[in-house]
Amino acid sequence: MKHKEVVAVALSGGVDSSVAAALLVEQNYSVIGLTMQLWNHPEVAHAPQYAHSNHALTTINDARAVCQQLGIPHYVINIEAVFEEQIIQEFIEEYLAGRTPNPCVRCNYLIKWGALLQRAQQIGATKFATGHYVRCEYNPQRQRYVLLKGLDTQKEQSYVLWRLTQAQLAQTIFPVGHFTKAAVRQKAKALGLKIARKSESQEICFIPDNDYEHFLLAKRPELIEQLQQGEVINEEGRVLGFHRGYPFYTIGQRKGLRVAAGHRIYVNKIDPLTNRIYVGRREKIFSKGLRALNVNWVALDGNFKSMSVTAKIRYKDPGFPAILEPVNTNEILLHFLEPQKSVTPGQSVVFYQGDELVGGGIIENALS
Repeated sequence: MKHKEVVAVALSGGVDSSVAAALLVEQNYSVIGLTMQLWNHPEVAHAPQYAHSNHALTTINDARAVCQQLGIPHYVINIEAVFEEQIIQEFIEEYLAGRTPNPCVRCNYLIKWGALLQRAQQIGATKFATGHYVRCEYNPQRQRYVLLKGLDTQKEQSYVLWRLTQAQLAQTIFPVGHFTKAAVRQKAKALGLKIARKSESQEICFIPDNDYEHFLLAKRPELIEQLQQGEVINEEGRVLGFHRGYPFYTIGQRKGLRVAAGHRIYVNKIDPLTNRIYVGRREKIFSKGLRALNVNWVALDGNFKSMSVTAKIRYKDPGFPAILEPVNTNEILLHFLEPQKSVTPGQSVVFYQGDELVGGGIIENALS
């Protein structure tokens, strides 16, 4: 007998989502595999350095092969138009604003748990699943769904899911959140899945070679003339040289500056209005805190007050102790107990208490 619920699994063609689907099949759910067709940019993909890359087609073929092995239906969902509008264009505009975006956070919220979830519901799914290493539980005392870190500390992915709403979490299953990556690979091998030994990609899906500079120039060729010869300014206000375009730098960057100062220098400010980047010694990239907007409170519902948290300001951060000071439901100030380096506008700050994700926001600026 099949389980009464139909679960649509977002299949990327990788090990994690494939095992997630397999686990759900074993639990007698009626499983459907969905793979997103997200982008088609010939001006980028046909460039010489992309000639070896066929990322989108490989994803679809690998996902289809997994579904055939598991005996479940597979659908390719074309979401190119909404992905271009909501992810690609925002990615470009953020860089042109002198910020460093995290498109995966936005994609999870708007595309996977937005457009794809909507398509899943249209074909009869009552639940949605992914291969993220994170746990989701319902807290009856608070009457809220809470997100908990995945048990594999090296792989846990709650950082990229902080924007999910209560309605989205209520429909979601994370089958591999209680597993380690090693256990997931072992499960894939035991099932005989062809992707069991497939390597992981740490790249942005629409930039397979991780060359976002080439991507930006290919999408906006006018930038080549507009952004060249911007000044690199040191702490004394002296021009050290010229950069290749402010969108191609990020806070805390040391390599690739192409200027000499007699000591190590780091990018500590990007000014898109003047096409300048500012550099200084290492201590200049440390901040006492930050201000964040567009806050989403996962664990809480009203009655916000100052609290002690562990904060992460980038995906691979171990997390740092801080005091969270809500300004309103949409804005917070975060005060580090010890100064932290490279607070980067456009990136996400995510705050935890123990393993529980309290909430997150988009970094607006550092606090000196």
